[in-house]
Amino acid sequence: MKLYPMKCVPIFKERIWGGRTLQTAFGKPLPADAKIGESWELADLPHDKTVIANGPFEGRTVADVTQEHPQQIAGTSDFPTPFPLLVKLLDAQDILSVQVHPDAETCRRMGRGEPKTECWYVIDAQPGAVIYKGLKEKVTPEQFARAIENGTTADLLAKVPVERGQCHFLPAGTAHAIGGGLLIAEIQTPSDTTYRIYDWGRVDHTGRPRQLHIDEALQSIHFDVTADRLPVTTVGRLVDCEHFKVDKGHRSKGTELLLARGRMRTLIVLSGGGTIESQQAEPVEFVAGDCLVIPAAYDGAVAFGDDTEYLTVTL
Repeated sequence: MKLYPMKCVPIFKERIWGGRTLQTAFGKPLPADAKIGESWELADLPHDKTVIANGPFEGRTVADVTQEHPQQIAGTSDFPTPFPLLVKLLDAQDILSVQVHPDAETCRRMGRGEPKTECWYVIDAQPGAVIYKGLKEKVTPEQFARAIENGTTADLLAKVPVERGQCHFLPAGTAHAIGGGLLIAEIQTPSDTTYRIYDWGRVDHTGRPRQLHIDEALQSIHFDVTADRLPVTTVGRLVDCEHFKVDKGHRSKGTELLLARGRMRTLIVLSGGGTIESQQAEPVEFVAGDCLVIPAAYDGAVAFGDDTEYLTVTL
């Protein structure tokens, strides 16, 4: 079997807060007349499974191919299922809802849901852009429940200005919201369990407010998680947690990067482009906005045709 870097076909998600930036910034072929907020670049959820875009495995899912060849692709014969990463590109033209994702213990206690830990890498930010992450100091569950009732939830959240190039880590249980004017790469564990707490008085296209999940959210929030306890990184190793590791790279035009065997990598290209070459497979070209899974048994070199910024995710 000739292994090679597998390019991923994106899955587009229409969102009330989305826009068209994924097309203008990355050339994504968005459906016409739709507000696309999310491009799922790598996914293995029951109704959303990433398909491979190139090479001999074209048309098959990343999950199926990895389970068929776990040692060669993942570097281990007992690679877990589902594929333990969910990678998205987010176009937040408007503010997202205030929400929380449960941790594993909360899911066990409630008997439902899947835990989610995530990080946000800020690809671009409009002037004045903010996120909400964690609570202000000494907020109690009782205070938070009252704030939900009277519509003052945001007053108890930590409002954090953000800049391009920052990475914000949000472990499961962190109350959060992404503000408008942000283009983000989101790396997370494979879960779509989201408990919405507050939606800024917004209604959907039918004129109805979106569903909230107050009881589940109050059981899921870690009330001791404040913004000052959540790391913000900008260079090198951005995230190093039990679920995934994220590294930021930057290469100038005309340089090369050697890829040694031994571990699977997920490559998220933020700008620039180039070619991945090896004696064992056909060259694979990549551009900004691409997501590629590079097998553990693959070795070769990345030749950068342009000044390129990228994220590498390993497990």
